Amino acid sequence: MRKTWMMQSKIGLLLYDTNGNGYFTENDMENYIAELLPTLPDLERLDKTFHRFYICGAVRKFMFFLDPSRTGKIRVQDILISTFLDDILDLRDEDLPREFQENNWFSAPTALRVYGQYLYLDSDHNGMLSKQEFIRFGSGTLTTVFIDRIFQECLTYDDELDYKGYLDIVLAMENKNEPQALQFLFRLLDINRRGFLDGFSLNYFFKGIQQQMNEADQEPVNFEDIKDEIFDMIRPADPCKITLDDLVRSGQGEVVINILIELNGFYSYENREVRPAPESADSRTTK
Repeated sequence: MRKTWMMQSKIGLLLYDTNGNGYFTENDMENYIAELLPTLPDLERLDKTFHRFYICGAVRKFMFFLDPSRTGKIRVQDILISTFLDDILDLRDEDLPREFQENNWFSAPTALRVYGQYLYLDSDHNGMLSKQEFIRFGSGTLTTVFIDRIFQECLTYDDELDYKGYLDIVLAMENKNEPQALQFLFRLLDINRRGFLDGFSLNYFFKGIQQQMNEADQEPVNFEDIKDEIFDMIRPADPCKITLDDLVRSGQGEVVINILIELNGFYSYENREVRPAPESADSRTTK
């Protein structure tokens, strides 16, 4: 039964390709998700006034991960290959475990959590987020340097961020190990838009960490030491420049991002557990 309605839903997806060119625009995705809503028991308890926010959140995940270059359209083939559609259609299961719902971006609990956090930040209740309001995002330890870059690079309205822009940041911050999230965050770190990070770029952001440490009466860490550690972790093709490809290939992109943009992330790195390397057979026999 499950396989049948999964297949029917995927076939039905093709009907929303309004131009017949194999691509979905953001509006096409919104229409498709809106049509799916009444068929998903997990979402029945959502107030109808919340539906547009739910649709916005669902569509943002498709666009964020399947259109990282922000062309405004995604291939139908990529939608079908991804697991996102399956994640949505799984919500037709009325006995879906709570744990699964909480780990599913498209579930009601997750949608309400993300929107609730947005409302919490929106202290003046105007439906938008200013820089001052955004300071409380997450653990509240993002540097002002990084927050400035968010508001410089992301689409804003009178210098305030809307819910759609906020969702992109949530998706990036909650998935920093994914290439699409690293691409989004790399764009914020690449202050000169040269396609790479160098010592100047790293220092620009790490000054924000040093400032937070000063404000917390902590002894600031020497930047040169951190720079050397970052380059050692990434091992870029060019020893003086870190590209997005270097960051992704290294598998250490999330660690580097955390070091540069968030005091708690930096502390987590500094206080990481250092495990001794296993002894080799030769070293054991010489004891």
